[in-house]
Order: sequence, then structure tokens, then C-alpha cells
Amino acid sequence: MLNAAFLILRVHFIICMFGDADEIKSVLVTEGDSVPLYTDVTEVREGDQILWKFGHQRTRIAEIMKRDQIGVNINFVFNGGIFKDKLQMDKHTGSLTIRNISTEHTGLYELTVISEKNSMKRFNVIVYSTLPIPFISINSLSNSSSSVCSSDSRCSVLCSVLNVSAVSLSWYKGNSVLSSISVSDLSISLSLPLEVEYQDKNTYSCVVNNTITNHTTHLDIEQLCQTCEAGGVNKHNKRM
Repeated sequence: MLNAAFLILRVHFIICMFGDADEIKSVLVTEGDSVPLYTDVTEVREGDQILWKFGHQRTRIAEIMKRDQIGVNINFVFNGGIFKDKLQMDKHTGSLTIRNISTEHTGLYELTVISEKNSMKRFNVIVYSTLPIPFISINSLSNSSSSVCSSDSRCSVLCSVLNVSAVSLSWYKGNSVLSSISVSDLSISLSLPLEVEYQDKNTYSCVVNNTITNHTTHLDIEQLCQTCEAGGVNKHNKRM
């Protein structure tokens, strides 16, 4: 019973020491950004130690310690590999900045502050690839010809994006979604067809988006789709 009581007391002490360590803050960013992870420390004091760890293996990547009133020792423990020349620490607060971040920096970052008021924080950093601009072209698989004018009343176009993951590709008519396709973690190319009337005066646009950003290309029906009656020749594609 004594051992059990000691174990309960020890667990209670750890919870009081570091707070709710199960709380994880999500940080969503785009590759190329500089991402600050804040400690909420106003000033590193003498005897304080701040540790940053990365990944489920909790690899120590950076630490800061103030040994006296003058000297502050900053040590990038793991400043090679994916973190080479990427890390920067604020000597006053211990906050960590990852510069020019890339998708390989996605993962769990753990902060431990050892001071008069100990604390622990965790950040789940998710880095999204830079989105490409959607590319609209004549859908040669549906049209009878992709290089000359057509006598049909409808024009089939195709919106495409290359080498994407965790995105949605959608056709819009005005502000309404006509069709959509999504991909999760795989890096693949997506294409989405659309049929429109040659004389259609509505506004159509193709949008690729992820959780934090999007890119839009507008469809110019008159330029991309022309009838033989108009004496035109189909344009192969259009970028915007």
C-alpha cells in the first residue's frame, strides 16, 4: 500500500510539474515559410533550461541554458541532417524558429521548460507542399478533335494539377461547386473534366486547395472553345 501511495504521489507531482502534457497544438504551414514555435517564457532567468525535441523518438534538437546573469548558452544539438542551418532560437525567450521549412520537417515538436515554473508544450507541425496552378486544356478524349474547330454545341475541357498530395481539385460555376476530386497522402496528378456550351455566359473556374491555401484558374470559353461557325481554331490550352 505504501508503494502504491508513493506511485500516486509521484504521478501527481509530474502532472503538477509539467501541466497537461497531452495537449498538442496543431501548426499548419506551407513549405518555404519560417515557422516560430513559442515558449510563452517572457525572459530566460539564471538556472533556467529550455529543451526542444523532435519526432516520436524525442530526439533533442536544441537547448538553451542561462548559467548566470550574463551568459546564455544556446546549443543546437542536432543541427545536421534535415535541420542543417534551419534552426534559430530567441536567447531571451527560448522560442524556436524553423527557417525555410520543408515537408520533411512535419512531425511532433516537444518543449520542456525547467525553471521555477516548469512547463511542457507539444506542437504538431504539418507542412504542406506549395500548390501548383491548375492547368485548363481541351479534353482530347471527349472532343472529336483537339486542334481544329468543332461543330458540336458543347466543348469538353480538362483541369489538371501535377504531383500533388492532400488536396482537392474542383470545378466551380460562379460560387457553386459542380464537381470535385480529392487525394490524400499520395503524390499523384489529378484531372477533372467539364462540359460547357460554346455560348455559355456563366463564369467557370478550377480550384486546387488544401487546408491552408488555394489556387484558381478561370475558364475562358471563347478563347479555348470555338465553333466552326465562328471560323475559329481551338486553342490547345490556357494558363492563368
